[in-house]
Amino acid sequence: MSDHEKEILKLIAIGAVIGFGKVLVGGERLRLRLVLGRMIIGAGLSTSAGAALIMFNELSPTALVGVASIIGIMGQQALEVLVQRVLGKSVGPDAGSTDA
Repeated sequence: MSDHEKEILKLIAIGAVIGFGKVLVGGERLRLRLVLGRMIIGAGLSTSAGAALIMFNELSPTALVGVASIIGIMGQQALEVLVQRVLGKSVGPDAGSTDA
């Protein structure tokens, strides 16, 4: 396995662990769908930290892990809020209502 592949797997694992941790500390009921969903989102967002290597190609592995953690935590919260706003407006009980 190449160093590049190892780094990607490391970022995926970091994101999955962050997503799992967020489920554990949240007040929501633990459901498989929620756990897997948060782990997948966290893994995907943390992997996007690899884009930082485009700008800073000499970034150390420790710094890359830090960037992945930040993106995994903050990115997931922002993404969830965005999805809730979009879905809330389109499928909420007042969707299609013109009453103010």
